[in-house]
Amino acid sequence: MTNPFDDESGRFVVLVNGEGQYSLWPAQLDVPGGWDREGAEGSRQECLERVETVWTDMRPAGLVAAMEADSG
Repeated sequence: MTNPFDDESGRFVVLVNGEGQYSLWPAQLDVPGGWDREGAEGSRQECLERVETVWTDMRPAGLVAAMEADSG
C-alpha cells in the first residue's frame, strides 16, 4: 500500500489554515479540522506550484500581525 502523501500520480488539493499556512492534501481524504480547500484539485506537481505561487511569506499570520503591531 502506497502512502497517499507520496503518490506522485495521485490527485491532490491545496489546503490553507487560519494562519495562512498551506499544505498539500490527497484529494480522496477528508479535509482535517482547521483547514480549508484552496483552489481546484490537481496533480501533485500542479498543487506544489500553486503553493509556491501563493505562499511567499512562511510566517504564520499571528506572527505577522504581532510584528506589525510592534513596529507601529
